[in-house]
Amino acid sequence: MCEILSMHLTTTLFDMDGLLIDSEILWHQAELEILGALGVPLDRDGTRVTKGMFVSEVVAHWYRIAPWSAPSQTEVVAQVLDRVGELVETVGQLMPGAIRAIELSAERGAVGLASSTPVALIERSLEHFGLLDRFAVVASAADEQYGKPNPAVFLTAAQRLGADPAACLVYEDSAAGVLAAKAARMQCVAVPVKEERAQSAFAIADLVLTSLDELDVSWLDERFGR
Repeated sequence: MCEILSMHLTTTLFDMDGLLIDSEILWHQAELEILGALGVPLDRDGTRVTKGMFVSEVVAHWYRIAPWSAPSQTEVVAQVLDRVGELVETVGQLMPGAIRAIELSAERGAVGLASSTPVALIERSLEHFGLLDRFAVVASAADEQYGKPNPAVFLTAAQRLGADPAACLVYEDSAAGVLAAKAARMQCVAVPVKEERAQSAFAIADLVLTSLDELDVSWLDERFGR
C-alpha cells in the first residue's frame, strides 16, 4: 500500500470498461465473433490478453499473428466498436457498487471519466445507463498519442477539470490503468478481477478492492479532508 499524500484530494477520475460497466466480457465476445470469423486463434474461455489496448492496437496485434485478406483493419475496428455498443445496450450490466462510488465521489468534488475506449462508444455506453451527465469531463486515451500505461489521458482529464494531478483519485480495474494513474502522480483505487489480482502493478495502488461495494466512506473522507 502506498503512503498517503499530504494534499487533500479534490477530484475523481473513473475508468469505464470492467470498472463501471461489466463490458470486458463483451469486448471479448465481440472479438470472438468478428476476429474469430477471420481465423484469429482467440482463447474462448480465457481472459483478454489485449486488455487495456486501443481497439486499433488489438486488431493490429491479431493481424500480425494471423493476418487476413479482407476486410481492412480499419473496417474490423469499426465492426468491433459497433458490436460492443450493441452488446452493452442489450446485455451489458453495471458493476456492483458503481452508482454508489460515483455518487460518493460527486459529493466530494468534480468527477470525470478517462477510458481507453473511443469517445463515441464511451458516450453511447454511459447514455444507455443514464450516466453521461454524471461526469463533468469524458476523456479518451484514443485521442492521445499513447494509451495506458502512459498517463496522458488522466493528465488531460485533470487539466480539463482544472485539477492538480496530485489532488486526483483514480478508480481502475486494469494493471495498465494503475500504472498510468501512479505515473500521473494520482492516488488510485484498484478493483482487479480475481484472475489478475496477483499482478505486481496492483501493489502500488493506494487501495485494492474486490468490488466497488467495498468502498469505505471513512477512507474517502480522510483523503478528501472531510
